[in-house]
Amino acid sequence: MKEELFTDFQEVSAKAWKQKIQYDLKGADYNEKLVWESPEGIKVKPFYHADDRTTELLPAPTAPKSWNIVGHISVETAATANARALHALKNGADSIRFSITSAPADLKALYQNIALEHTEVTLDFQDLPPDAVQYLGTLQNDPLALNLDPIGKLARSGNWYRSMKDDFELLDTLLLPPKALPQKNTISVDASLYQNAGATMVQQLAYALAHANEYLNRYPKLTSLNLKVAVGGNYFFEIAKIRALRKLFNLLAPEYNSNLHCHIEAFPSQRNKTLYDYNMNMIRTTTEGMSAVLGGADAVSSLNYDFIYHHNNEFAERMARNQLLILKTESYFNSLEKVADGSYYIESLTDQLAEKALLLFKNIEAGGGFLKQLKQHTLQKKIKESAQKEQLRFDNTQEVLVGSNAYSNREDQMKSQLDRNPFMTRRAQKTLIEPIIPKRLSEKLERERLQQEGWQERSNQ
Repeated sequence: MKEELFTDFQEVSAKAWKQKIQYDLKGADYNEKLVWESPEGIKVKPFYHADDRTTELLPAPTAPKSWNIVGHISVETAATANARALHALKNGADSIRFSITSAPADLKALYQNIALEHTEVTLDFQDLPPDAVQYLGTLQNDPLALNLDPIGKLARSGNWYRSMKDDFELLDTLLLPPKALPQKNTISVDASLYQNAGATMVQQLAYALAHANEYLNRYPKLTSLNLKVAVGGNYFFEIAKIRALRKLFNLLAPEYNSNLHCHIEAFPSQRNKTLYDYNMNMIRTTTEGMSAVLGGADAVSSLNYDFIYHHNNEFAERMARNQLLILKTESYFNSLEKVADGSYYIESLTDQLAEKALLLFKNIEAGGGFLKQLKQHTLQKKIKESAQKEQLRFDNTQEVLVGSNAYSNREDQMKSQLDRNPFMTRRAQKTLIEPIIPKRLSEKLERERLQQEGWQERSNQ
């Protein structure tokens, strides 16, 4: 019956569709009216057709059959972090990521009473104690993932954990026989920094690949790599970005180790989140979570809708977790496989992003590699240029954030609700290189509105 139904409809070529559109435009220019260009230089057409398909850069990447909801917990004290982790697991989280900015004396207190045989627990080190080898060696018998990213630390802060020599000696101890701890220890590439600082999607992909390649050059027998990406609000492009990232990684990995596994963890972007009309952040993080899942991320974290002005709180964490639970259990996003396959639009975006990023990656490698260009401040300069262009589009309302630079409620008051400084403050600190600084698009506008309310910024707020 299905075959008979489909034979009732004549196939229509891409040429015929375009002719019909041009007729309906009544003389208006097709390219000026209906084709727009993204910041990545991709011309987006009003329709996509099988006739437009060309040979793919690589076969479509294999997406995971399931994805984890990650409870992301910043560690202040081990006891508090452990209580929050147990609460998150009881209420829907599948795995836990502890973000450690100041290493606690007793690491094991973090994951006390968590069933490690059933639950993935990752220790994500933003800083390390001086005796890091001995400190991490205490975990040798526990099935944990240790995420270390010395190059990411350099990019974000301008300094290594200790020094380049010491940091890579630590990785040698963790990863290389005969001294190596078990392969649970994983190098992490935090590419979310580039999106949050204003890089284009092509730059994000190329920098993530070049960042990863620095580690693979040193550890060609690495079997697993964790890639962290930030997902913005351009829904279809973000789906294509994650698919393109997996394509590119699948192209790079066989040059080192065909068994190398890429684990992609996606976070909502902070760049497009707003202080005013903050409930819009929940809509943004929901669509960003959808992009992450449909793009094929292995794990997805959400973001508290009020993170800009509130400290961590149970209500905001529950809302963030429930957004992903609804997608997973009520919207059946956990039962879908390769949803984006066959969408000519997404397939085209995936190929174009991958091709452009691969070209930029090759240019970075020809210029000495990621680390060299980071030390020369080349990458920082490129990201700043892209960020300034995006900021200008926001300032001119070409890029709209509802409730911020468009459709804003001028009666909305935020001064009395601030528990923390909503803007990043810079500390006077000597750095080896210029760090890559994340920045939200709406910060300038928000400062002006807060000052009109009589607010004065303090660095210790």
